[in-house]
Amino acid sequence: MDEQVNERELVAYIAERIKVERKDIELVLRYEKAYIGNARADKNGEVDIDIDDLTDFIVSKRDVQLEEPQVEEILECEMDYFMEKGLAGYID
Repeated sequence: MDEQVNERELVAYIAERIKVERKDIELVLRYEKAYIGNARADKNGEVDIDIDDLTDFIVSKRDVQLEEPQVEEILECEMDYFMEKGLAGYID
């Protein structure tokens, strides 16, 4: 996650909107960070992350007890947070 992001604030934001334990949210975000950290950048230095591949990666972890829809909901809510903060957007 970017240094501009307050992780506690992000977790609280997600927890307020969906019915998932904070520890599960933190676990999903940790695996997401690892996945993105290992992604390869293109010639412009940009990394394209496929949400389906990311979700599959997270769900495949043994300590993740959430189902795919819950993981997707966490990731979508995280994106909402980033968009509200002006830190991210979708590419058409």
